[in-house]
Amino acid sequence: MADPITALKKRAQSERYAKMLGITLVELGPGRAVVEMALREELSNIFDMVHGGAIFSLIDEAFELSCNAHGTVAVALSMSVTFHNPPAPGAVLRAESQEIHRSRKTATYEIKVRDGKHLLIASCQALAYRKENPLPFMEKDC
Repeated sequence: MADPITALKKRAQSERYAKMLGITLVELGPGRAVVEMALREELSNIFDMVHGGAIFSLIDEAFELSCNAHGTVAVALSMSVTFHNPPAPGAVLRAESQEIHRSRKTATYEIKVRDGKHLLIASCQALAYRKENPLPFMEKDC
């Protein structure tokens, strides 16, 4: 069987939505992922601040990678996000997702978004449903 970490890394590099937002993978391991995104003007809301949807997308990317890094398909059941501080324009945001509990069918993750000065921008608690199916792209991508 192919290595799920290698397959996910390769898949993440070609993910169109993440590319469009400028999200890059920094670190990946079973139950853990770190991703970054440099804030650009196009990600601004009506107040010229970064749009909450862009921050959520960064969180979701870290969550998606961390919960699928065990090699079986996992999908989001629930995500609760708290926005703590607005990031400065042009900041680079880093989202770190860490598995805090995993059972046969579900897993819970804590995701924190910080800027380059380690200021907490947002935090999230997320619940994944773990299917038994292997990642469908493992064999053909590795």
